Amino acid sequence: MYDIHTRKRALALVAEGRSQNAVSKELGVSRASIRSWLVRLEPLPSVVKRGQCVRCQPQPGAPSAPESYAYLLGLYLGDGCVSRQHRGNYSLRIACADAWPGLIDACVDAIRAVRPENSVCRVQCQGYVAVTGWSIHWPCLLPQHGAGKKHERRITTETWQQEILDRYPWPFIRGLIHSDGCRITNWTTRLVAGRRKRYEYPRYFFTNKSGDISKLFTDALDRVGVEWTHGRQRTRSVKNISVARRASVALMDVHVGPKY
Repeated sequence: MYDIHTRKRALALVAEGRSQNAVSKELGVSRASIRSWLVRLEPLPSVVKRGQCVRCQPQPGAPSAPESYAYLLGLYLGDGCVSRQHRGNYSLRIACADAWPGLIDACVDAIRAVRPENSVCRVQCQGYVAVTGWSIHWPCLLPQHGAGKKHERRITTETWQQEILDRYPWPFIRGLIHSDGCRITNWTTRLVAGRRKRYEYPRYFFTNKSGDISKLFTDALDRVGVEWTHGRQRTRSVKNISVARRASVALMDVHVGPKY
């Protein structure tokens, strides 16, 4: 694609009486292009065709299914990886435990919504299903992709991603919980009327080795008004985030819920 300066220069030379052949040789552009510029100087607006990527356009845009993308990004940051295959293709793999068939279906649906032109399959592994989708555009859509483990490198969101997360924080939170989180029932004992009784209460946990990913999670919780605390750290390398206050758990139950 030629820039507007080249187009105007070519038309100016033609207006001076130069032949299209001479202008073509001088500027290194095709005669067909010069003929088309005589009809229309400005380039036609780009249209995303089937199979193309919105991030690879002259004016990059956001995925057409932003809510599904926010959920998929959460799954990827938790239990996903992008790997280069042959002929420049890439595979996105999300590890989903066999215990949660609903989560597996939701993961397949999210990949299909974000890349409807590409194939998705379920690869049975020991104890989990690797939901896998192929596309040459996964690095464009998931720029957090890189060499090495995610917790050993810097993880940040690009501006267009953050705009999606600001609009759809709950799908992102749900994806992170579905990958590296859980809803459990804790218990403790209380002294009531002189007798010790067992007391149970639900809470959400999110566990990840990456401080950057944990912060993306807590920033999203702050955005929707969920109170959280740092849970007990088993090791220095693992970050535990706990949601235990009754109102916040109730809010999480409405928008996230337990895995299924």
